[in-house]
Amino acid sequence: MQVPGPLAGYVAAQNARSVDAMLACFTDDAVVRDERREYRGTSSIRGWMEETTTKYHPRLEVLDVSTANGQVLLRVSVSGTFAGSPLRLRYDVTLDRDRIARLEIDG
Repeated sequence: MQVPGPLAGYVAAQNARSVDAMLACFTDDAVVRDERREYRGTSSIRGWMEETTTKYHPRLEVLDVSTANGQVLLRVSVSGTFAGSPLRLRYDVTLDRDRIARLEIDG
């Protein structure tokens, strides 16, 4: 399974709980949508990362990866300190060269 570089870096950084390393995988004007909320730009995304990492201690396992129409679709298992752990989620990702420009997380 070939996970594109920025996404592999993001997953590794998430599992290491390194907010700085996770954030380095995103463009400066990136957008993240998670739990019906939207985060725009690195400052907002950093806040989301710090909150979710501290609160849930998530660990990602990539189950599948595919690409279509310039989008990357990751299916992941996310475990952590939240009800229903582990959950299977879908990450719809738009890449801008070697960084993540958009990440949408759906159940």
